[in-house]
Amino acid sequence: MKIAILSRNPGLYSTKRLLEAAEQRGHEARVIDTLRCYMNISSNAPSIHYMGEDLNDYDAVIPRIGASVTFYGTAVLRQFEMMGVYPLNESVGISRSRDKLRSLQLLSRKGVGLPVTGFAHSPDDIPDLIDMVGGAPLVIKLLEGTQGIGVVLAETRKAAESVIEAFMGLDANIMVQEFIKEAGGADIRCFVVGGRVVAAMKRQAQPGEFRSNLHRGGSASLVRLTREERETAVNAARIMGLNVCGVDILRAERGPLVMEVNSSPGLQGIEAATGKDVAAMIIEFIEKQAKPNRTRTRGRG
Repeated sequence: MKIAILSRNPGLYSTKRLLEAAEQRGHEARVIDTLRCYMNISSNAPSIHYMGEDLNDYDAVIPRIGASVTFYGTAVLRQFEMMGVYPLNESVGISRSRDKLRSLQLLSRKGVGLPVTGFAHSPDDIPDLIDMVGGAPLVIKLLEGTQGIGVVLAETRKAAESVIEAFMGLDANIMVQEFIKEAGGADIRCFVVGGRVVAAMKRQAQPGEFRSNLHRGGSASLVRLTREERETAVNAARIMGLNVCGVDILRAERGPLVMEVNSSPGLQGIEAATGKDVAAMIIEFIEKQAKPNRTRTRGRG
């Protein structure tokens, strides 16, 4: 099988592991810089070109599309789909999950547990917005933030009002969420492949920090999931339409609460914490699923 890995950086751990796993299982794999792809959009003959080469003979594509290039990256992936190449994750699922507000609305509609979340436009509505999510302390998040960047814990009502006003003054899109104190600065990353949780880790924030992201210095350890947590993660992946994703869950008194669904989860932390060859599991899933024209989005964009 010939597999394209869409990634801007071939040196990243996740990209290298996927390349290694594909080659170890006997496939021809290649890392392709997403932003160097250019497309010929024509009726009945869509094509993708890369540094003067026509990419017309791939069986599957693995999108490792960074948040900053979501628009162009999903356009490239959509073009592969139009050409009948099997996508590990479809462009529509990636677009859903990258829009934090839309993803929470979709999960909410299906009854998935979530932190109480507020969204408003006018500064005049800030007092009611704070009351709506249960008052301070509360968490304020930039909708475009990644890896814990743009996430602020406001411990008092006055601090919350000041931070929200500042973000709104910069025309930044934010959402406000209740602070889940009982989570103790920890969350659980559930790694879903093909409708099942194949690995899970607990991420613990550093002392004095509430963000548990490994990029923010958090630590990772093996964790045993409850049945409800496992079902929540699988359900969230299905609602987003993602074959492979990381589902971040908080342990709250009222049950598991989904914080985010990541369509391009890193492999380094989860493989180190669990000792599992997650990259090989992903390639094995592609082997079972990849068939010509096997994408729901073919022909409808």
